Amino acid sequence: MKRICSLLVAGALVFPLVIPGAGAAEAAPATLEETAQTAAQAALTTGGAQSIQYAVWQDGEIILTGHAGDYSRTENRALTDDMLYGIGSVSKVYTAAAVLNLAEEGKIDLDAPVTAYLPDFTMADDRYTDITVRMLLNHSSGLPGSTTANGFLLDDPDTLAADTLLEELSGETLKADPGAFSVYCNDGFTLAELVVEAVTGQSFMDYVDEAILTPLGLERTFAPGGDFDTDDLARIYRGTDPRALPQDALNAIGAGGIYATASDLASFGGALTGTELLRQSSLDAMAYPEYSRGLWPDADEPDSLAYGLGWDNVEWYPFCQSDIQALVKGGDTLYYHAGLVVLPEYDMAAAVVSSGGVSTYNQLAANQILISALAEEGVTVDQTVETLPAAEPAAMPAEQMENAGYYGSTSVQYQVEITADSTMTLSTMNYPTSMPAQTFTYYSDGSFRDEYGSYISFVEEDNGQTYLYQQAVSPLPGLGALPTASYAAVKLPENDLSPEVAAAWDSISTMSILPMNEAYNSQTYLALADATATDTPKAVPGYIGSARIVDETTARSEIQVPGVGSRDGVDYQLVDRDGVLWIDAKGSLYMDAAAAPEIYAGPGDARAIIQSEGYTCWYQVGDAAGKTITVQVPEDAGFWVYDGNGQVVASSVLWGDTSVTLPEGGLIAFAGDPDDQFLLHYQD
Repeated sequence: MKRICSLLVAGALVFPLVIPGAGAAEAAPATLEETAQTAAQAALTTGGAQSIQYAVWQDGEIILTGHAGDYSRTENRALTDDMLYGIGSVSKVYTAAAVLNLAEEGKIDLDAPVTAYLPDFTMADDRYTDITVRMLLNHSSGLPGSTTANGFLLDDPDTLAADTLLEELSGETLKADPGAFSVYCNDGFTLAELVVEAVTGQSFMDYVDEAILTPLGLERTFAPGGDFDTDDLARIYRGTDPRALPQDALNAIGAGGIYATASDLASFGGALTGTELLRQSSLDAMAYPEYSRGLWPDADEPDSLAYGLGWDNVEWYPFCQSDIQALVKGGDTLYYHAGLVVLPEYDMAAAVVSSGGVSTYNQLAANQILISALAEEGVTVDQTVETLPAAEPAAMPAEQMENAGYYGSTSVQYQVEITADSTMTLSTMNYPTSMPAQTFTYYSDGSFRDEYGSYISFVEEDNGQTYLYQQAVSPLPGLGALPTASYAAVKLPENDLSPEVAAAWDSISTMSILPMNEAYNSQTYLALADATATDTPKAVPGYIGSARIVDETTARSEIQVPGVGSRDGVDYQLVDRDGVLWIDAKGSLYMDAAAAPEIYAGPGDARAIIQSEGYTCWYQVGDAAGKTITVQVPEDAGFWVYDGNGQVVASSVLWGDTSVTLPEGGLIAFAGDPDDQFLLHYQD
């Protein structure tokens, strides 16, 4: 099942640290329509999407729509441009626009503390009072990251995750001083959502509808629980399974819960090219390079991230190479993916949304569509990729040896070994088998490079920390290229442990764990198999993942990496419950899978009863393997059955299953409300 190392959710596409350089850009088809369809198909194919939809807005109207793929794997229904898709974190731009609109009305001051609007907002860290509304929108609040427990549900608009955020944050500390640097943070936008509700006295989506959607005439934009036919949502799937999944409901709406058509999304982006929705001063504020207010790599190369207010990037490649400002935002739920690219000075916007796939590919497809649209206006965009600075292999200064050691982000940890012969070896601790160690040679400009021209250097920043800087380009056929120039990880301080503390954490990183406090219809149950590691990770001495072990029961995420490197840091607390090891990870509770008892194997019937704490009941199949049981499920409850490889083989939530033949080596989970009883009947 799930391993503790997989609790550190990256959430965005992370390219390998070393990527071969790009070749020349492919020639674009002759027409905008051809380019759009080709780019959409490339994004669909490369990302393995089920379906994809796109739209282009120009000068006040949608000028092109289209789609590719299939609505369903089993239903005879046509895919249309009116289908809805989850747009994930592109919802953050709506949140930023809502806050800016209220700022124009004098109801919000961007540089006022959040506590001025949310007096119940507290943390176990005095610095929380320095967090401003602006910091929520530019990712520099210092908040740990994402409070996702019960936020990703199936066919359920319950807003529990947002409703309990203040309670969850009250016991947490900050990862950095507010304003120190920008690092992707979902909780900041959920807090902004709560600020909007506090100021307006309305639900967030009611205000968005009143202030944004209705004035713009956007009638195909909704949130979970909204007034729309859920059959209009593009079907979503797990792997190659032909059975569609229930509705994907991400209920932290301001951070990522909105659904829209590509046309509505492109029209919303188009409204941010002029003053129809917001004043020019507000648009300028959204497009300002907010990332530059704090710690950030000092590099001239384009990067995939350059935060504005709500935007992922306000200096988006390749448009920046032709002095064209492009604003971009990508979004991913577990099953939907979206990309929005806006060209303010040309009154253009393109949106690409998909079921399955990858948001980065959708953004790059939107790039190609807009490049073609500009070409029809006689404007050329330079898509060449800059080569690395000229340098030659050189003798390595002795001080470079000091850069050896362990480096980490919240998703990946590395071991760096440097020898006097100018050689550096980079080993990925998380994936020692699937990502073999790589070798680099020292060059005269202070960088280390490999045979493919990939570039790594070490930078000591003003905060005294040493960062592993990467520069690379990922070429994608039919989609152009994506350059990166970012801090990938920070050097981890040595953390010597006593034998007693080390023994307490032994084997934790590879221990299989089971979620205990997720709702019965949480997507976590479906994602367990995805989190099962194929490699056996190697631990950084003194750390669990990137969290520094403090004592026998506590590990804290303390790393500071701008961009995405320290997003979603998680503190771990080990808890002994009647001799069973539990882990508290930012409010999400997990139990050692080995402690799950065997299910009763008959004869006769049995009951699984949810105890007063409401925790999920997990059982090993054990001797019941091969037997068929029928489960009587209470209302608002469900069961999940997994085989020996951690794959879901039956679920009342997914497929309405009521009976199942229990698999060898499997597990079964019963989840619901306290005192719920599941009647289990074994068939002869």
